[in-house]
Amino acid sequence: MTQHTEEFETHRQVLLGLAYRLLGSVWDAEDVVQDAYLRWSRVERDAIRDPRGFLITVTSRLAIDQLRSARVTREAYVGPWLPEPVATDTLGPLDTAELRDTVSYATVHLMERLSPPERAVFVLREAFQLPYEEIASIIEASVANCRQMYSRAGRHLAAGRDRFAPSDDEHAKLLTRFLEAAQGGDLGALTELLAEDVVAWSDGGGKVSAARRPVIGRTKVLAFLTGLLNRYEVEAFGVVDINGGPALDITAGGQRQIGVLAFREGRIETIYTVRNPDKLTHLPTEA
Repeated sequence: MTQHTEEFETHRQVLLGLAYRLLGSVWDAEDVVQDAYLRWSRVERDAIRDPRGFLITVTSRLAIDQLRSARVTREAYVGPWLPEPVATDTLGPLDTAELRDTVSYATVHLMERLSPPERAVFVLREAFQLPYEEIASIIEASVANCRQMYSRAGRHLAAGRDRFAPSDDEHAKLLTRFLEAAQGGDLGALTELLAEDVVAWSDGGGKVSAARRPVIGRTKVLAFLTGLLNRYEVEAFGVVDINGGPALDITAGGQRQIGVLAFREGRIETIYTVRNPDKLTHLPTEA
């Protein structure tokens, strides 16, 4: 391994975490980081004064281009498109609240509301704390425009982010309560756990059965969950560390799926179920 390659590898995990935040896809993020490496390998080392800054710039620009084309593909996706769940330890450091929040599954899903430049500005400012002048250079916009995009992105995401976030221990306990209530068919406990305006999203990608539209409201979600429990036998389950927090790893009816629950004041606000097998290939096979 050359010194040039070794230096790139010291940044790879951070770049992967950046690209994933921008794209919501591990496959696409890995492709972007590989393209960034190819560009890095062609540049004279002495010409780069700030390797980290150079690589963040290249990765961001590649990811923005990729996101623009991906949005067209996602519009033709069968059913709701959900981000790929990713094992937390592959995403680079999560040693600040901003780094952890911007990779949480709910936030990555909410960022689909943003335009590619808005998403880039939000991630670079919120997660990586870059100054607006540097962000403006990366996305080739004015500083004033970047400030406006960051403010606009914050407003778009506010409804889904300004919530009480349970600690990991509390989150794991709530997951266990949900799983026990579901497996035991305890409709009273399930009802108590669901927020009145709960929304259930399912992503099968046309590969496996899944709801083609989000299921909205406690009554409909309860009926939806009850129908699934009556139809499929849960063969295995566990709690795994996904996108910076605990999630359910369930095998039911021979099909593996990852369930991510977002809570508000101790009740389930959103249920994300990823069933598309293509989106689970990066995850460890054992729960």
